[in-house]
Amino acid sequence: MSETKEEAKDVGRAKYSLGRVLRISGPLVVANQMSGSGMYELVRVGKDKLVGEVIKLTGDTASIQCYEETAGLTVGDPVQRTGAPLQVELGPGILNNIFDGIQRPLEVIAKQAQSVFVPRGVDVSPLDHTIKWTFVPGEVGKGDLVSGGTIIGEIDDKKNLLVKEKIMIPPNLAGRVQSIVKKGDYTLDDTIAVLEDPSDSKKTVIIRLSHYWPVRIPRPCKMKLPPKLPLLTGQRVLDSLYPSTLGGTCAIPGAFGCGKTCISQALSKHSNANAIIYVGCGERGNEMAEVLMEFPELKTKLKTGEEVPIMQRTSLVANTSNMPVAAREASIYTGITLAEYYRDMGYHVALMADSTSRWAEALREISGRLGEMPGDAGYPAYLGTRLAFFYERAGPVTCLGSPDREGSVTIVGAVSPPGGDFADPVTASTLAIVQVFWGLDKKLAQKKHFPAVNWHISFTKYERPLRDHYKDTMPSFLKDIATAKKILQDEKSLQEIVQLVGNEALSEDQKITLDIAAVLREDYLNQNAFTDFDYTCPLVKTSGMLRNLIKFYEQSIKASKNDKKMTWGRIRRLLDPIYEELTTMKFIIPGQEEKAIQAELDARLKKMNVAFSDLSTQI
Repeated sequence: MSETKEEAKDVGRAKYSLGRVLRISGPLVVANQMSGSGMYELVRVGKDKLVGEVIKLTGDTASIQCYEETAGLTVGDPVQRTGAPLQVELGPGILNNIFDGIQRPLEVIAKQAQSVFVPRGVDVSPLDHTIKWTFVPGEVGKGDLVSGGTIIGEIDDKKNLLVKEKIMIPPNLAGRVQSIVKKGDYTLDDTIAVLEDPSDSKKTVIIRLSHYWPVRIPRPCKMKLPPKLPLLTGQRVLDSLYPSTLGGTCAIPGAFGCGKTCISQALSKHSNANAIIYVGCGERGNEMAEVLMEFPELKTKLKTGEEVPIMQRTSLVANTSNMPVAAREASIYTGITLAEYYRDMGYHVALMADSTSRWAEALREISGRLGEMPGDAGYPAYLGTRLAFFYERAGPVTCLGSPDREGSVTIVGAVSPPGGDFADPVTASTLAIVQVFWGLDKKLAQKKHFPAVNWHISFTKYERPLRDHYKDTMPSFLKDIATAKKILQDEKSLQEIVQLVGNEALSEDQKITLDIAAVLREDYLNQNAFTDFDYTCPLVKTSGMLRNLIKFYEQSIKASKNDKKMTWGRIRRLLDPIYEELTTMKFIIPGQEEKAIQAELDARLKKMNVAFSDLSTQI
């Protein structure tokens, strides 16, 4: 990472003695003459100045994990210390951009290197320091006392209509405003404000549009809050049966080809988060290429009716399978730090990590090369601790500074267990941490049932906080969800009976349960993301469809109990058009106004109630 004015000030431009490479083992480099180094200090290794990070100190030797290919390094090569930890630059220009695992902008590197490959040791600024941003100062003026996190202004960016960039005092600084600039165009290197120590006006700190933050240190907040608002994904099975909250932690484990990446991308495209950080951690390069191709073409509607590309709220951190293994860990921490930065502005941010298994594999490789005692399946014994440290950075918070505001970071981590085995240590450790588990089923994927979320093994622990949210707006929604889960659970045991003794052995209400469960599976939970009518599903459509299905089920059960002659076969025959309408509700176009969707579903419910009323007169 290039040396900045702020970094130079922090370390006083101190000249550190050079270490020397002692031995090399893949991405692990051991260097001596490194006395005085700190844990997780950033170093430059060899003549190409490869980026590395100190991960172990023993005497005057340091073990360094290199974030670039180490081929060509030799014993005796210099190791240059920086005195600073691995850190990211936070400021305008993060969104609508793509970085590698250590926040180097790939587009800039491609132009500079004139190659599709990232050259070793390339040193470019994370954000463009030549662009001029229009800074609009806020209510903070000269002489005001400010603390970390206080918003002193915002960026007036006509190109980004989705996320308004706010300029904050870094969390580790505070003081009295000695001066602040007027509205105008400034680069990231220009001074925006000067803070002075209230007890000594000669001690000053310069505030710029961007600042640096170490990736391994969570950004502080006033207070962690309990979750209360739902994360709307646009996927019916997730929004109804297994909902998450803004600030929740979710895991999507599944075998190869089950649709983990598709769910992550669907959430990035259609969720109700204000900003998206998409981390491609060790997955195939063409998956990130697909994201790069699709996202700029996708648009979302503003309240004014104007359509804008969703890339304006998205930042991509790409560390694909052909990039150095050790950098997978850096990409995870880079992504979560970027997410916390936008959380501190008061936004709801969703972080997609695809996949944490590849990061765990990188931990296993480095741990093995360090000669540490292996745990289950060769993973390090501290695997669960590292995963927990990552997931605990999620959650809704009260942000530092003024004005008062709330933000959240939601983490959705895809897990790739070998052969779809959920007993895998990474999956087992993740399940012990996260609150929502969307388990993908290989058999459902083979039947082309997508999203392939298995409703028998998935769970959510956010039902209680969401009950308070839905009780005023959609009081029947949670009751309908509970009924749907019971129908699907009963179907499993009824299918076993049918396989043993046949369909004739079932009672009428059991036959109704089996058929309604089939409609639930095939026409409600199944959702084709490549159609105009099902690429996303707003909550009003999700809840309305489920309400109509459950009403039909309940009224069918009631009709069959009131008259023994009213069999399920007879109800199906008499109400065939109504039954058909249950299977066609998904064809309602989601892009309409919510009122129009609600009106159409209400009309179908009214028609159903009239049909059942007429049916009761025939009894």
